[in-house]
Amino acid sequence: MASNILFLPFRRTHNVSLAQAIKQYISTKYDQHPDMFAKDLETIDQLRNGAVHALEPHVSGIRKLQAYAAQLVWMGGKFPIDIGVDFVWYPALGYNTQRPISQNNLRFELANILYNLAAMYSQLAVSSNRSSSDGLKAACNYFCLAAGVISHLKTAIVPEMRSTPPEDMDAMTLESLEHLMLAQAQECFWQKAVKDGLKDASIAKLAAKVSDLYNDAGDWGIKSDSVSSEWIHHMTAKHHHFAAAAQYRAACDCLEKRKYGEEVARLRDSLNCVNEALAEARYVNRAVQSDLNGLKTKVQEDLKRAEKDNDMIYLIPVPPKSELKTLDRASMVAARIPKEVSDPLSFIGDHGELGKPLFSRLVPYSVHVAAGIYAERRDRLVNHTIIDQLESLTSRIQELLRSLGLPGSLQALEKPLGLPPGLVSHAEEIRQQNGMDRLRKAIIDTEKLKNSDRSVYQEGVDLLRSEASEDEQMRRRYGTERWSRPAAHTVNPKLYGQIDTISGYLDQAANSDSLVQTKLKESESLIRLLSGRDRDLEDYVPSSRRAVMPAKVEREASKLRGCLNEVSRLESRRKRKIETLRSKAKADDVNSDLLREAGRLEREYPMQKVEAVQFEDFFDKRLERYNPDKATVGEEQQEQEGIMSHLQEVNAAFVAAKKGDSSSKEREQALQSLENAYLKYKEIISNLDTGRKFYNDLAGIVARFRDDCRNFVYQRRAEASQQESELANAMARLDLQKQNHSREAALRQQKQQENLQPQYQAQ
Repeated sequence: MASNILFLPFRRTHNVSLAQAIKQYISTKYDQHPDMFAKDLETIDQLRNGAVHALEPHVSGIRKLQAYAAQLVWMGGKFPIDIGVDFVWYPALGYNTQRPISQNNLRFELANILYNLAAMYSQLAVSSNRSSSDGLKAACNYFCLAAGVISHLKTAIVPEMRSTPPEDMDAMTLESLEHLMLAQAQECFWQKAVKDGLKDASIAKLAAKVSDLYNDAGDWGIKSDSVSSEWIHHMTAKHHHFAAAAQYRAACDCLEKRKYGEEVARLRDSLNCVNEALAEARYVNRAVQSDLNGLKTKVQEDLKRAEKDNDMIYLIPVPPKSELKTLDRASMVAARIPKEVSDPLSFIGDHGELGKPLFSRLVPYSVHVAAGIYAERRDRLVNHTIIDQLESLTSRIQELLRSLGLPGSLQALEKPLGLPPGLVSHAEEIRQQNGMDRLRKAIIDTEKLKNSDRSVYQEGVDLLRSEASEDEQMRRRYGTERWSRPAAHTVNPKLYGQIDTISGYLDQAANSDSLVQTKLKESESLIRLLSGRDRDLEDYVPSSRRAVMPAKVEREASKLRGCLNEVSRLESRRKRKIETLRSKAKADDVNSDLLREAGRLEREYPMQKVEAVQFEDFFDKRLERYNPDKATVGEEQQEQEGIMSHLQEVNAAFVAAKKGDSSSKEREQALQSLENAYLKYKEIISNLDTGRKFYNDLAGIVARFRDDCRNFVYQRRAEASQQESELANAMARLDLQKQNHSREAALRQQKQQENLQPQYQAQ
């Protein structure tokens, strides 16, 4: 049955599993196991299924759509916008309603759900019984709610999509739809005023506002690519219809006030407006045509009577239209956003009208990001600012010992025969760690990680190069005018910038790996010796020719041994401090405090989404707990400077006391070379651990890079396929036209030749 008002059609979609994507995301990005949220995962799919199938005008559909929309808003604080689901929706308006639009975007999903909520309100308004006062009030209310949802969609949702909105959700289309809903709401109020018998002057003001709203809706609709010409003709007809109705009611008011000349002028203007509306008659439905014809008949009858009375009786001059006072407007409607849409989070809770908040036990996404930022800053502070400086101090003192030939020169005199206890303990430590086998295995593991990272990185690079090559082939095939889309590197410069960045990481790491292998090659023979038998060490270290030290040398050696013991205690204490600091950092779980801070921010700024940047003050305050550890670096440095100065003085005295004695020179050199090899072994182990950690961290970066490349290339190829199909169709049509022209030309030429041939009659 034809209706004199319009409703918004529903948008349609395909069934997708949002739960599966959320489960996958939780398992890869969070420390919590997805099975903890099995009930929530089941519920979110049920909510979506109920919302997308609410396609009949029934009040139960409102709650289904609102509940799912509220959960989408709530989840926006816990998950990224690109959760990993391609939501497919078909446009409801325009000329491409059979061409689906797909986006991996939670905001895109929310926009479509809210659009359907506005459509639900509009269809409930149309299905209301508008022959009664209560039905008209209900219809007016539903249209106002529909306008409110569209307004919220236009101002709050679409701008936050971070992607191009569909054609029927651009600003022009939404403005047109909002004004259309308000126009129809005002029309319902006007109809109720007529039914209730209000004064003609009041009804005229209401009708004038209806006309204005339809005019605005039509103006915006003309600027839109999705509002059909049929709807624009409907809005234009309605604009003129209610302009005519307003003037007719104003004329009735003039008759009551005995303004007979103005009455005639307004009736004439009303008739002109009706005729302008009827110019659209061929494009509008029968219900609108019937309303217009009924109004025209009434206006013509009243105009005929008014002109006759004025000409015969009153003889009052009829003013021109330009002198008529513009009618006042009475706006009785406004776009009303339902609280469930404007503030959905206040309706979800343990006893909330829209259900419990899903995934409430999951750390919010912004908190998850903030936790990652805090962990990075804490690790940088602990590892680079504190531990690296402490280890640098240790390296300096070891470098000094190496330059002084210690402890080899002292060990050679203290134990002229056999192996010194320190060397024996170093050798035992290396043996327990499987020495060279451990180093070789660590190098192989690091090499595997490096090759894996490079392979994943290369896969992403190859995808981009392949897509660029395909795009260039299309450009050469169709020409730059037809194939006019921009090159990939200009569309996504950030992604292409990662190619050089990650390549730089890999090259720098490869240089570090080669340095480690050079270190190992230089010290490999001595490390093998230390990991071998004591007999081999004894054979390598020659015995001293002097068995007894002179008293003066012994006295200086004792002082030097005291200094070396002090250095050993300093290194041991420092090592324990470093281990304690690492344990402290490892136990520094910030999640619970971050959740409390996030709760405080939500209470203080209820309308603002919590972002990681809001935790800066919290980070600074929490990192103050490491200030005492930072202070120990300066204390350690000061203490070490004193020990090193004293060590140099004592060693100088020791060297002077044994000057001229070369009986233990070879033993000193052998012991010192083994001591240096042990230190080099420890250094290589540390380097390999750092390299392995680097490649493990890089694995996440290159995996994200490859996935981004896959998604980008998939999107580009889909665009290329669509564009190629359109070009192929256009060229096929062009070829067909050429063939038709050629065929027509051949037929014309054949007819001309037939006309030129002489006609012979039979004898």
